[in-house]
Amino acid sequence: MAAKGQSLGTDDLKGLGGTTDLSPTPESHHEINAWSGPGQAAFDFRSDVVTTPTKSMLTAIQNTTLFDDVFAEDPTTNSLESYLAQLTEHESAIFVLSGTMGNQIALRSHLIQPPYSVLCDHRAHILEWEAGGTASLCGALVKGVVPSNGVYLTLKDVEKHVTLSEDIHCCPTRVISLENTLAGTIMPLDEVKAIAGFARKHGIKLHMDGARIWEAVVAGAGSLTDFTRECDSVSLCFSKGLGAPVGSMLVGQKDFIKHARWVRKSIGGGLRQAGVLTAAARVAVDETFGKGPNGEGGLLRESHKTAKKIAALWEGLGGKLQQPTETNMVWLDLEDVGISTEEFRELGEERGLKLYAGRLVVHYQIGEEAVAKLGEIMKVVLEKKGKGDIEVANKRRKIGEKDYGT
Repeated sequence: MAAKGQSLGTDDLKGLGGTTDLSPTPESHHEINAWSGPGQAAFDFRSDVVTTPTKSMLTAIQNTTLFDDVFAEDPTTNSLESYLAQLTEHESAIFVLSGTMGNQIALRSHLIQPPYSVLCDHRAHILEWEAGGTASLCGALVKGVVPSNGVYLTLKDVEKHVTLSEDIHCCPTRVISLENTLAGTIMPLDEVKAIAGFARKHGIKLHMDGARIWEAVVAGAGSLTDFTRECDSVSLCFSKGLGAPVGSMLVGQKDFIKHARWVRKSIGGGLRQAGVLTAAARVAVDETFGKGPNGEGGLLRESHKTAKKIAALWEGLGGKLQQPTETNMVWLDLEDVGISTEEFRELGEERGLKLYAGRLVVHYQIGEEAVAKLGEIMKVVLEKKGKGDIEVANKRRKIGEKDYGT
């Protein structure tokens, strides 16, 4: 600060309501505001996390309540929590900042006294994409299982790998964590029910990472309530395919959610004026998923139609899929074509598309222009394969490179 009697120069005002160290943006705020449309998201196939909030969400934010959620006093947030609890047939719910936070709070609330382990799919988000949170926050052993059918876990898989023994050399299974959908494929309702029955019989808690459970519902696999009532806890994401800017919901019994609030606070998840987030989340549920447990009148179904159109185009040109297209993800077999993930991404960049390996995630904001450009890339890739211009042996995945993302 300047000494007494000295005037303050421009440099002294940085960060004090004057200038900052950051150079000004070349465009005015209204020119870069994306509320009026999806913008680049309309050309982004990397994930449905890129969906952008809408004008109706902005309107909801402008008219929301601004009370404190740590004190559980915000009407907008309380209303959303009550609505999701009702929709999922659970006693209570808690709004959290992300799907990762929802999963980790759930596991930490279920796992009371070690030793304990969590059984899940070997590709599960809680195992591969949450920075080792289950180990660091819960101190739990996570046992990843490869589905015997190559698509989703079955009761037989669970029975084969669960630890029920009281042998002190073993780490008992205390939580089974399912993910639905996982990699765009649906775990059938009958299988969820079978695993739920097994878990109840043996006193094991059943958690579902339902970040994309909305997709399974609009695909006709069952109602939201059908799936969620089978589980002790479910996390549901608002910011992936539904398009809200932030947030997830964790549902469960009252005592479980009471403990979850404690855990949420301990990891910095307590929110003050949460209404600015939950107002947009409610619009996302009502408009993108739809009203009611079956997603009536929502926008997600269009993304499924587009995904199936893309899959049919790829196969029609001679390409192979890594797995069936059941919801909003299309898995192209790039190794069969003989092209590296980096080359595939570069082809996308040349045409203004953002691609992530061979996994194409179709969200409701993807436009027809993007699909047409993607079709052009497919034709180029498969024509090269037909002419023998690509050497398959030299285009394998890099060591440590993953083919699956959030």
